Amino acid sequence: MFEGLSSVLSILTAMITPAVLISACGSLILSTSTRLGRVVDRVRELSDRFERMAHDDKEIAMAKEKRAMIFDQLDRLTSRARILQRSMTSFYLALGIFVATSFAIGVVAITRERYSWIPVMLGLMGAALLFYGSVLQILEARLALSATYREMDFIWEMGKHYAPSELINQRDARKKSIWRWR
Repeated sequence: MFEGLSSVLSILTAMITPAVLISACGSLILSTSTRLGRVVDRVRELSDRFERMAHDDKEIAMAKEKRAMIFDQLDRLTSRARILQRSMTSFYLALGIFVATSFAIGVVAITRERYSWIPVMLGLMGAALLFYGSVLQILEARLALSATYREMDFIWEMGKHYAPSELINQRDARKKSIWRWR
């Protein structure tokens, strides 16, 4: 009697184990979806700004450079969106495979371990997709950071164009003193 219960509990435990990975996939899908939404919002904002600048008859200082920066940002955002979409697809596939793994564990229990290799292979495939999606997330984060650095550099250059020279000289002096201590 206890032997049968123990067997059933071990099968149920094995079926629940992929649920932890399913939960992880769900969290990654949610965060990736949020990041993708932020990229799309940023693309729309920059596109509107680019369009306004393209149709603006007034020639403002650094307009050409600003258009180039916006175009560069749009290019980077396009790359980020593609990477995020691939990552999210990978996470969704992993999610489905982990659900299939849980199902396969139940089926193998019924068939008396004749096909016990199936849940193992499914679990490995799901883990590989989870890993691949995570690597894509790292690449996207690095691309996002490089885009932010480029935008900050442009803003600094624009600030130098508009800021009074005494502020720029103060900043340069402060920067030199910081580097002296490194």
